[in-house]
Amino acid sequence: MKRRAFMALVGVAAVWPLAARAQQSALPVIGFLHSASLEPNLHLVAAFHQGLKEIGYIENKDVAIEYRWAENRYDRLPALAADLVGRRVAVIFADGGTITPKVAKAATATIPIVFAIGADPVEAQLVSSLNRPGGNVTGVTIITNLVITKRLELLRDLLPAATEIGLLLNPGNPNAPTRSRDVQEAARVLGRRIHVLYAGSERDLETAFVTLSRRRIGALLVQADPFFSNQRDQLAALATRFPVPAVYEQREYVAAGGLISYGASAAEARRQAGAYVGRILKGEKPGELPIVQPTKFEMVVNLKTAKALGLTVPPALLARADEVIE
Repeated sequence: MKRRAFMALVGVAAVWPLAARAQQSALPVIGFLHSASLEPNLHLVAAFHQGLKEIGYIENKDVAIEYRWAENRYDRLPALAADLVGRRVAVIFADGGTITPKVAKAATATIPIVFAIGADPVEAQLVSSLNRPGGNVTGVTIITNLVITKRLELLRDLLPAATEIGLLLNPGNPNAPTRSRDVQEAARVLGRRIHVLYAGSERDLETAFVTLSRRRIGALLVQADPFFSNQRDQLAALATRFPVPAVYEQREYVAAGGLISYGASAAEARRQAGAYVGRILKGEKPGELPIVQPTKFEMVVNLKTAKALGLTVPPALLARADEVIE
């Protein structure tokens, strides 16, 4: 979908100046806090709006939304969260990694917070339990560590001889050490060795792929991260240019030219989060809304990219794919 169509879907308020939105003070206000930037996340914002609409809330008609984008600067999140709290928004939607709801939770113990994350929210100390979160926080998790082994198995099925696998992490993501540990433990069971590579900027991404090529590492696992999502076009181009078969968590990477993905739907998670925000606006308590967990994981394969990499995707793997891009 073109950018203009996306903007029509998500509502002009996503980019309106604050002064214009201030005129809607009579409406309940949602604080929208994100660690990344708008453009690569337009489809997820649209999914969030869809969830709100299902509960009866349409932006600019039934509810106003104050958007705060950190533009991949995690250090900006505390000030952005404090601003939303100061504006006394009715509820905060926190997206863009586990750090965003953590910052929001540190900023307020009273304003309801709904998150959409990939981590275990209990382990992240966001909630006390999955069934009864307690406090002012609830949300949706796609539990990325559940699919680590599956993604490594996909690389093994595609490239049986590739025992050396790169793992791309953002050093600025507080979850990076945990993810590195989880992936290395899963790889050890499968008889694979992990080489951790870090990238927190566009230049770092190119350097990481140069390192992959120089060390002749046969495959790459890209860990989910808001920065990488923003740079998915560059990641797909680099993986084809160097070349290296890469597996991702979200289908958006494959739609951009990546090889294969396996994980829960990021858009569905945001739709569910939007519905939770709507339910809280109607009076439900966040602490009594159980954490939404994925019920389906999808595999997407890009055959055009496989051909460019000189790979033949096994028929058995293709038969398991939920979507094949040709």
